[in-house]
Order: sequence, then C-alpha cells, then structure tokens
Amino acid sequence: MINKIIFLMIKFFTKFLKRFNLDRLVFDKIFFNIGINQISENRKIYNEIKNIQDIELKVFSQNGEDGIIDFLLSKLNLIPRSTNFIEIGVGDYRESNTRFIYNRFHPKGLIIDCIDNMKEKVKPHVNMWKGDLRICNTQINSKNINEILKINCEYEIDLFSLDIDSVDYWIIKELRNNISKIFVAEFNPVFGPDLKITVPNIDGFDRTKYHYSNLCYGMSLKALIELMKEKNYYFIGTNLQKMNAFFISKDFSKKDYFENLEISSLEAYTDSNIRDSRDRNHNLNYLSGQKKIREIEDCEVINLENNENDLVKIKELIS
Repeated sequence: MINKIIFLMIKFFTKFLKRFNLDRLVFDKIFFNIGINQISENRKIYNEIKNIQDIELKVFSQNGEDGIIDFLLSKLNLIPRSTNFIEIGVGDYRESNTRFIYNRFHPKGLIIDCIDNMKEKVKPHVNMWKGDLRICNTQINSKNINEILKINCEYEIDLFSLDIDSVDYWIIKELRNNISKIFVAEFNPVFGPDLKITVPNIDGFDRTKYHYSNLCYGMSLKALIELMKEKNYYFIGTNLQKMNAFFISKDFSKKDYFENLEISSLEAYTDSNIRDSRDRNHNLNYLSGQKKIREIEDCEVINLENNENDLVKIKELIS
C-alpha cells in the first residue's frame, strides 16, 4: 500500500514539474525527500530480507542500487557514522551509486571518470562545501589505479563502486585485498553463468569500438566472484537488472550480518532482460536471450579457467 502511494506521488510530481517547467534542482530535491521517506519504511523489514533485489530503491542511482546500498550499510552498522566511498564511472554524477549517500551524510568521497569539464558538470548535483567530495577526471586503467588512489584517498573506505564497461576485471586485480567493507562491481550478464572470462586488458578500451553491438565488455559474473574471493570478499547477490554484483568483506561474516540472505545459482543472476544491443549502424536492435552472445561469438576474450589466461574467441567456449 505504501509503495503504491509513493508511486502515485512520484507520478503526480513528475507531471507537475513538466507542466510548470521547474528546474532540475527542484526535481532532485523532491525525489531526495521521497527517497528518504521510502528508505525509512524499508528499514522496518531489513531483518526479513532474503534477496537484496527485494529492497531495491532508485533515488539517484541508475537502477535500484540506492536501496540495496542503504540496506548493506545499515546491516553493517555504518550509518551514519561511516559512509566514506570511492566510485569509478560516474559520468556527470547525476545517476550514480554514491550521490544519494553524499547528499545525505556529506562524507569523504572520491569520484573518478573521464569526461569533458567533469567538475563543472558534477557541481550542480551536489553541495561541494558541505562534504569532502574529491573529483578526479582521469581515464582509469590497471596501471594507474593504485597511484591515483594513493594521491586522492587517504581515508578508510566503506563503499567501493566500479562501473566503467571496460577492463574492470584488470583494475580490481590490482587493488589491495579488503580495500573496502562493501564492494559493488559491474559484470556482463551476456557472458552467462558458466564462462569465466573477461575482455583483454586493452588501454583505452571502448566497448563500442571493440564490437559494434556494445555487448562485449567487462567480465563474467563467475570471473568476478572468483576474483573477489581472492580479494577477501563474499558474494551476496545482484541488482534486479543483473548487471551490478554486491560483495561484503569477509571481516563481516555472512552468519553474523546477513544470515537471512539466500544465494541462488549464478544462472539466476545472469538471466538479464536488458536489450541494449546495437546493429552495425549503431541502432538499437533489442536482441534477447542467446542471440546476444551469438552476436559476439567472434570476439576475443581472456579465458580465465585453469589460470592459463588464453585469448580465445567466444564461439570456442560456447560451441
């Protein structure tokens, strides 16, 4: 009932703002306050949650990550005393995994991306003077990640988020173990539940240039989970769209903090309905199911099975 009321409120305010042409700042403030109220309601059932997808809520995140992150921070007793973060891949910061945290608590935070006039584009979405938000306009890769963090981040990290549609696997591989309490990382659901693969570690990797379909990027969920185990994390699920995976440091045992969460097979986390594929003319063509991976079967990826790191075509692994 409450969710229905919230939905009707959002629908009403959206029509109101469009009709009177109110600026984006007003729109964001309304959604921020609605989000705060909804999260207050959600917290009443946090001890009953068995799947993190059930607690999704979008305020400023791209999908429902805001709700999941609040759940995780709350269960780890990090709100409000400690919410420091790093987020890589934020664009202009309008839709991101940490903007809601920053606007609520104004902690220490580092955001990294590579876009023109990044600082000027970020400023309208946050109050820079209220907290310690550091903006780094740099293209991240496996060679520079640790130096950039050394220069810009001397604080303890509670939340680390990485989403660059690129060589994410190779960047995580370079990070120190246990770098944060919560880790959010994008994976490629097109690769399915069984393959343990990633794109090659190419400087300036661009998913559109690598394959016109935009479907060959990042790493498989299986590869990500195995890598995060090496980094001292355990997997607790994905968002509903099945593109972002969530991990908790083993310093916070699942038994003590997330005993109710039930983990399913990897197939349940990779069967994504997202249809953002492109044809050779860069138009959306909405491929579904196995048609997506068949579209990129000639792409070369690194096969991480048996630690041999062979460069192979996808069709050699799925035929």
